[in-house]
Amino acid sequence: MRGTLLRRRGCSRPVLLVAAAMVFAVLVPNASRPPPEFALVELDGVEGLDATDDVIWMLALGSDARRGEPVMRSRSDAIQLVGMNTGNSSAVTIGIPRDSYVDIPGVGRDKINAAMVYGGPELTAGAVAALTGIEPDYVFVASFPGLVRMVDGIGQVRARVTYEMDDLEQVFRPGYHRFSGVEALAFTRIRYGLPRGDFDRSMNQGELLKGGLRTLVERLDRPGFFEGALGVFARYTDTNLSPVELYRLGRTVMTIDPAQVRVCVLPGRSGYAGDASVVFPDLAATRSLIADVRHDATVDRTC
Repeated sequence: MRGTLLRRRGCSRPVLLVAAAMVFAVLVPNASRPPPEFALVELDGVEGLDATDDVIWMLALGSDARRGEPVMRSRSDAIQLVGMNTGNSSAVTIGIPRDSYVDIPGVGRDKINAAMVYGGPELTAGAVAALTGIEPDYVFVASFPGLVRMVDGIGQVRARVTYEMDDLEQVFRPGYHRFSGVEALAFTRIRYGLPRGDFDRSMNQGELLKGGLRTLVERLDRPGFFEGALGVFARYTDTNLSPVELYRLGRTVMTIDPAQVRVCVLPGRSGYAGDASVVFPDLAATRSLIADVRHDATVDRTC
């Protein structure tokens, strides 16, 4: 499967030391460990059409789970397919509107955000692969409280606001804004009043991802910052990655240059399937975008 470069690299002593400490956060039973707010799943048997060692595809999902509901079996409130090219440090985020009406493998046609309910992150990855032709290597799921914790944990996130947004509780004006965790959650969820509704909402989610990466890279030189952030992440995360793999993946993500991250959203049109308001993806435009980014996660044309 893709992502093999993570396993081919040698394991240095700092990696082993941090990984050993993380074993206690990830693998050792601990009654005081808080309920998980994130999940990071390495998918089995993934061998995409054009797999290369330099390109890693990760599906980032925001779970709509409310208090007491399972994070990985609730509807997806945000769906972002992220391609990272470790060879040229570029990346692309492809927002998929949550109401996209698609074929869900083994289920039939439904809104893509329902795939998590039917079969968790793995089925959502299958639905995204059926739509785009790209099979993710990893799926990352964050709950609402998890997003707040993540943003506050790295000291806010600076991201671009395209349109004025007002949901009565939060007001965001065009330009760059430094988001707290609560503000970031509101920013990724507001869609009413946006010119293109769910499409602009997906764009905002991509901008927040880009801003989060920028914030992490800016703080990377602070002694102990990366290891501390990764340790906290491990404490609140369910994952099937070993501590060493988790450390290496985190370091690999940090090789991406935020200035070379392009934010895209799959185009489509709003309509109805029965009584349900849905988004019908533009399949021709989707194929064009995917053909552009499939091999190198780099946007050469517009998106």
